[in-house]
Amino acid sequence: MIYHLSAKNNNIKGLIEIGGSKSESNRLLILRAYTYDFKIENLSESDDTKILIDALISNDEIIDIHHSGTAMRFLLSYFVSKPNSEVILTGSDRMKSRPIRVLVNALRDLGANIEYKNKDGYPPLKIIGKKILKNEVSLPADISSQYVSSLMMLGLIIENGIKLKLEGIITSKPYILMTKELIQKIGYNVTVDQNYIQVSDINKSSEKTIIVESDWSSASYFYSIAAFSHDAEITLKSFNRDSIQGDSIVSKIYKKLGVDTIYMKDYIIIKKNKNVDLPKKVKLDLSDIPDLAQTIAVSCLGLGIECELTGLRTLKIKETDRLEALKKEFNKLGANQVKTSNNSIYFKGDQQLNKNIKISTYKDHRMALSFATLAVIIDISIESPNVVSKSFPSFWKNLKTLGFEIN
Repeated sequence: MIYHLSAKNNNIKGLIEIGGSKSESNRLLILRAYTYDFKIENLSESDDTKILIDALISNDEIIDIHHSGTAMRFLLSYFVSKPNSEVILTGSDRMKSRPIRVLVNALRDLGANIEYKNKDGYPPLKIIGKKILKNEVSLPADISSQYVSSLMMLGLIIENGIKLKLEGIITSKPYILMTKELIQKIGYNVTVDQNYIQVSDINKSSEKTIIVESDWSSASYFYSIAAFSHDAEITLKSFNRDSIQGDSIVSKIYKKLGVDTIYMKDYIIIKKNKNVDLPKKVKLDLSDIPDLAQTIAVSCLGLGIECELTGLRTLKIKETDRLEALKKEFNKLGANQVKTSNNSIYFKGDQQLNKNIKISTYKDHRMALSFATLAVIIDISIESPNVVSKSFPSFWKNLKTLGFEIN
């Protein structure tokens, strides 16, 4: 399937409802499985969250989480801690090529029983559940923050909690702090001090209902749309000024790209600021917010701004190699001086974009979501558009609400 996209006009206005944060939702589902039956409102409608829900209630011997890296990492810790259980945790072909050794080694150090079924260091995994008795472990800090979050949440059912020592520079720290905040919401103590994390016993009353804030990663695509527009006023429901999501920094980043954010009680309005002089170059270290990389890169390309993004090492092992995928699609659009490394992407500004290009999505939702925003300034086509269901199933419906034509 291919969607052909164009904007009816360059003045974008409308009210958009974005589902709950996938990151918050998936953490809360695991925390509820570990502890008590609290109510979760505004749960994400993403494929990743649905997969996690199905896995948590499944009695099957084989749990297939498809493309969901979050489910793989969070469920691994969950299943190792279930006494007298035995499951095989597997996924898509791409998932079977995404490394998991660091988390497996940390869990084995805690006493977990895990075997590799095929290739050493990669899923699928055979897990025999048991009571975890050890509570101290060290692991590299420059790996996916989901490994760290997975172990933090496991600490809730270890008798004396868990103590983590992170060796090196921490990657995506806002996601670790998100996990900390959510664990504290249900009444547990969490200490994050430099490269040391401790999760310990309950110290206060726990909340009976937790409301998930809408997803700032998904909001980023509307910031990109506003940046490309001649005029824009887009209202996004269920967002907070004091968000626990690291990606909320998108509002500050796009302010420099001509998009203002007005914070109301429980929603935001993003508006085009025509009086802003765009920077000649955008240079950002996205170590803490790698999920915004594709959106920012596409925005800079469309606005003709020289761009250098670093801190992107984890993008090499996502749903696809996102850095190489960006380079290939930018080349199609006419940007021929794109440079990538294992950690960065760079390209010059002021490059004339080719029109009516078919963008390959590489089974990666963020490729489809980020490139679709270019439809404000050029007609563009998106291959395999349904891939957006992984994180933002209502995206195409929302574009139509804003006046986009999708054929």
